[in-house]
Amino acid sequence: MNIQGFQPFGLSDYPGHPSAVVFTQGCNFNCPFCHNRSLIPQNTSSPGMPEQELFDFLHKRQGALEGVVITGGEPLLQKDIVPFLQKLRTLPYKIKLDTNGSLPDILDKIIRLRLADYLAMDIKAPWPQYQKLCGVPVNIQAVKKSIQLITDSYIPHEFRTTFVPSLLTEQDLICLQRQLPENAAFKKQRYVQNQRLFHRQDTKNAKIF
Repeated sequence: MNIQGFQPFGLSDYPGHPSAVVFTQGCNFNCPFCHNRSLIPQNTSSPGMPEQELFDFLHKRQGALEGVVITGGEPLLQKDIVPFLQKLRTLPYKIKLDTNGSLPDILDKIIRLRLADYLAMDIKAPWPQYQKLCGVPVNIQAVKKSIQLITDSYIPHEFRTTFVPSLLTEQDLICLQRQLPENAAFKKQRYVQNQRLFHRQDTKNAKIF
């Protein structure tokens, strides 16, 4: 796993569960409002956080932490994401996985193996505007497949949209929600213009590599 950011303690990323947050390097989207732009390039000269260092930390924090959040970047781009989650499954932590939904085949495998306890998928925009909000060409059918996989998974989940007033309108949000299955859990995230990686309330000891 190419881990390029680590937050040892957070209360907001996995609501109800104090968690460590792992930021993976690389994303196949280039959203103009991305707060973690340093994580977009899939290659970096930094060696990042050794995986063993992460697991040593998690072993020591058993009982103090309840969850581990895997985010990015786009975590499903990591070639070893499945064995990583399987290894994480051997520890007494709940696992939350964030994704942009562009890689449904890998997501399907993770769901079938029950390697996550909570799934959060970003929905960028109404379908006609999706490419604009992602900054790259997007396979909409792949995104739709991921939505259905998550909805049918019986794993607790949420779909979420970062609302950028200069890019989306309230009417867009209504259209966007209609793209989701009826009664799907949906959350509007407020965009903070000056937000940066790890700019959260409880990130005193966060590291970026």
